[in-house]
Order: sequence, then C-alpha cells, then structure tokens
Amino acid sequence: MDDALPVPPLISGQYSFFFDVDGTLAELQPRPEMVTLPAGRKRLLARLQAASHDAMALISGRSLEDLDTLTAPLRFALGGVHGAERRDINGLISAVTLPAGLTDPLRQQLQAVCLRFPGTRLEEKGIAFALHYRGVTLSETALIQAVEQLIRPYPELALQPGKCVVEIRPAGVSKGMALARFLEEAPFRGRPPLFMGDDMTDESAFDEVNLRGGLSIKVGEGETLARYRLSGVTEVYHWLEQVVNRLEAAATGASVRGVSHGPFSRCL
Repeated sequence: MDDALPVPPLISGQYSFFFDVDGTLAELQPRPEMVTLPAGRKRLLARLQAASHDAMALISGRSLEDLDTLTAPLRFALGGVHGAERRDINGLISAVTLPAGLTDPLRQQLQAVCLRFPGTRLEEKGIAFALHYRGVTLSETALIQAVEQLIRPYPELALQPGKCVVEIRPAGVSKGMALARFLEEAPFRGRPPLFMGDDMTDESAFDEVNLRGGLSIKVGEGETLARYRLSGVTEVYHWLEQVVNRLEAAATGASVRGVSHGPFSRCL
C-alpha cells in the first residue's frame, strides 16, 4: 500500500490491542537502552489496559525482561524477540530456544562481522542476536549479505532486517504468529485485533490482522500491508487518548464530549 493511507477511525468497540514498542510507542534512539517511556504515556497505556479489560499486549523485538524494564511498573502480556518468547496474561512464559552449542560459535562469527563493519554493535538477546548500525555509514546491502552468508549453514536460524538493525532469531517465529497465539486465549479471544507498528518486522502482524478483519496501523512512512497510517509516535498517543476516552465513556454511559483528562500534550 502507498503512503496515502487514511488515519484509523476512532473506535469504541471491544478490540484486542497489540503494539510494537520502538518507533511506535517510543521514539527511536541511537541505542536501544536510551529509549524511555515518560510517565504520562505510561498512564495512558494503563488506562487503555483497564478499559480493554487487559486485552492489550506488546509484541516487540526486545526481550521480555527488557520490555518489563521499559514499561515498569506496568505489566502487560508480552511477545518478545519477534515472538520467539511470549508471556500470556497469567504470566505463563513460553519460548523457542536456539540449539545447544550454537550460541557461542554464532556470537564469535557475528563479532567478526562487526570488525568488518566498524561502528556496528552486537546485542545479545538470550535467544537471538541483533547487529545495530544506527548512525553508522556503511553498505546496508553488504552487511545483510554478510549475515545471510553466515547463517546459511544453520536452517534453524532466520534473518530479520529492520530499521538500522539486522536480527538473527530462531526460524519459524514472527510477530504475526505471536499475535495469532494471543487471539486464541482470554481475554483476547473473540475480539477483532488492532496492531500498530512502524517497521518491516511488523508486516507479518499486519497481514494476520488484515486476514482477521481487524485494524492494521502503520506508524510513519514506508510501503506496508497496513490499511491505516499515523505519522509518528506523538500522533499515536493523540489517537489513543481519544480512543481511551471513548472506551471509558462507553463503560460509564457518559458522553465522550464530557470526558476529559486534561490536555494530553502536557504529559508527553
């Protein structure tokens, strides 16, 4: 789909809400550890979680531990490492792991790739690796080709390019698959899904949502399978605040016009 996608409609029904994090709920930063969620944004996410009766999950390339740290003290259902690990609403964790004996040699080979491309940085996620190159001048094509060649002997691995990152994760997992698993469980089951994401790593989730007749929302520019678009993170929160107001008003029988939590821009 092209850039001329409509803004998503203001919904008031009982949806299942799914979100990517970096570039969607938080602005991208030069390094992942620099990303933060201000208190005002956390308050709005907590309101959405309550208004949706916990039918809300984050599905990210980050690990579960990293997501918990970023969103503390809130606690959500989570899909981490692009769906390779997942925590359901009851706290039950499931994970796909790399074969025993593969992690150490893979780390060494990826470290060698980093030496070939100065400025790149290797991140370990326990069950996956990521090569970051935000702010680094290099041939993206050459880097991806180098990693593709490295993992070719390992059919249990998959390469996932993203925004200034190349990730190596277990094969056979995706954000779309994680979203589908959540939709089999309460409180997500029986609700149409909504997913927001900003990167090519989110396209499988957009595809899954489209197949189920939900709302797929691309954040930012770029070709996408999503059917709606918001221009950036700030616009995500402005849209979400209006949706949360509608959900809260519907729960109390109040009119949306009469619901106010003050100017949201003050807490961004």
